[in-house]
Amino acid sequence: MRKKVTVVGAGNVGASCALRIADKELADVVLVDVMEGVPQGKALDLLESGPVEGYDVSITGANDYAPTENSDVVVITAGFPRKPGMSRDDLLMANYEIVKSATEGAVKYSPNAIIVVVTNPLDAMCYTAHITSKFPKNRVIGMAGVLDTARYRTFIASELNVSMENVSAMVLGGHGDTMVPLVRLTSVSGIPLTELLPQDRIDAIVQRTRDGGAEIVKYLKTGSAFYAPSSSTVEMVESILKDKKKVLPCAALLEGEYGINGLFVGVPCKLGANGIEKIYEISLSGAEQKELNRSAAAVQELVDVLKQKAS
Repeated sequence: MRKKVTVVGAGNVGASCALRIADKELADVVLVDVMEGVPQGKALDLLESGPVEGYDVSITGANDYAPTENSDVVVITAGFPRKPGMSRDDLLMANYEIVKSATEGAVKYSPNAIIVVVTNPLDAMCYTAHITSKFPKNRVIGMAGVLDTARYRTFIASELNVSMENVSAMVLGGHGDTMVPLVRLTSVSGIPLTELLPQDRIDAIVQRTRDGGAEIVKYLKTGSAFYAPSSSTVEMVESILKDKKKVLPCAALLEGEYGINGLFVGVPCKLGANGIEKIYEISLSGAEQKELNRSAAAVQELVDVLKQKAS
């Protein structure tokens, strides 16, 4: 029995996720979108790449959720993208309705699926998917930390002119301007970053990481990043489907870990067949904990707005 992944949203992120899942032959894919013809057309186009690329999976498109039945993983990318000058917070209410509807549709046909949320503002959208699905917390996961860490590693490798593969790093916190790159635990082939770069260069890289999404929005003008977000999402999906148990920074519902309760915040998680199988609680310095608390407070503000909307 082949695995099955539903990708909700056939825009740039969703279609790129479908392509990468097919390329890796991880699962059959159902691409769902409200735009008539768009998921069907993109799915067929992807399917027709198979004989050339050498992948042998089913890729179909749909405007409803019936064909998604019995999906192992549901990836939610649907939503409005950021525009220049728009913060992730501006997206909140518009994307709340979209993620709520997508979750309801997916859960109806795949009650045992694991949900991976990609839509921004990420941490608040995870909360939306969680309360809508009523799934246990291990089966609702947000993709943010993998992307933020990839950007951080990219900038470090570029600054030092070394292989990206040698850079080990971790970014915690909410997916936004308050994310927390853990400089203390960042290394290049085991060499601490603080021994390789002066503090002012490290500070500049940390800031560029925090502004990583906005930097791309500024260039594109009419959309946001999709190649790196889709790669990051599919790394998580692969770890779940193959039960790889990779330790990746993901948005997880915390219940006391790091002194945070009832919020989705980016922390190191072991991802396997059961979704989040373990949350790793790192000992943070006072300054790091303070930054993480600030990040959690920014997430709390958004969740409070959603709670008022839902009540």
